[in-house]
Amino acid sequence: MALSETRKGELYLFSGILIWGLFPVVTALSYAGVPAAISFLWSTVFATVFFAIMLTYQRRWSEIKNLVLWRYSLYIAISIGVLFYGFYFLGLEKTTPGNAAIIVLFEVFTAFVFFRLLRSSDISLQHVLGSVLMVLGALVILAPNFNGFNSGDLLVLAGTLFTPVGNYFQQKARLIASSEMIMFLRSLISIPFIVGLAYVVHVDITADIRPALLLLIINGVFLLGLSKIFWIEAIHRMSVPKGTALQSFGPFVTLLFAWIILSQTPSVWQLASLAPLVFGVLLLTDQIGFSREKTTPLA
Repeated sequence: MALSETRKGELYLFSGILIWGLFPVVTALSYAGVPAAISFLWSTVFATVFFAIMLTYQRRWSEIKNLVLWRYSLYIAISIGVLFYGFYFLGLEKTTPGNAAIIVLFEVFTAFVFFRLLRSSDISLQHVLGSVLMVLGALVILAPNFNGFNSGDLLVLAGTLFTPVGNYFQQKARLIASSEMIMFLRSLISIPFIVGLAYVVHVDITADIRPALLLLIINGVFLLGLSKIFWIEAIHRMSVPKGTALQSFGPFVTLLFAWIILSQTPSVWQLASLAPLVFGVLLLTDQIGFSREKTTPLA
């Protein structure tokens, strides 16, 4: 039996979550070898090379001629590739990964405000409840590591204000081009801005990256690369608020990787987070609910 477009979107999303769950582990390890701005820059460079190889293999370079795509890509690059990730990477220098992971959950709220109130998108009560449960489950995992607000938290919080705009244009761009081309242009356009950011924060971009080279390649190819292709394919088939809420499952995936790779045994509270997370997933994927009416994806 063929999968529906909605189910394909959910499959793409959860595949991306499995890959993205490694992001905090890999990024934290890379910071031991290079500063945050350098990690950000070279991860983006390697992501750009990865997308270029994908486009060459798929013979899709003709898509680059679309001027509307370039306009969308500029908006995407500035809002996500520069502002969100710029604030996030800089924030991680001044706060803990646990704090950052909690603050990023604010993106669920900003997505709902943008798409429900500003864009008048159809979001059901069932999906709202599912989103609340996803955030609750993530908070159960992350709250024990919260160390109080600081300037780094404010930087991460500021970054979440820009992601809905970027995701809106990523949806529009996907209607006229492939995910690989969208991500290639997003990464390519972001690089000069990131170099400028490094200059502003007085970071030498010629610094030796060999101590963290493998981690930066992993970051670029898989975390800022493949997982983001999966994300665009997912929101091409579902609403951004639903996809953003489902991504709240990510901290639990990170917890599992930390257990497997770093031998960090999860606590009872962290295991208890499975209850709201699983129930939230079931509501958001319409496996259970108040009715069988589906949330209408954005056009």
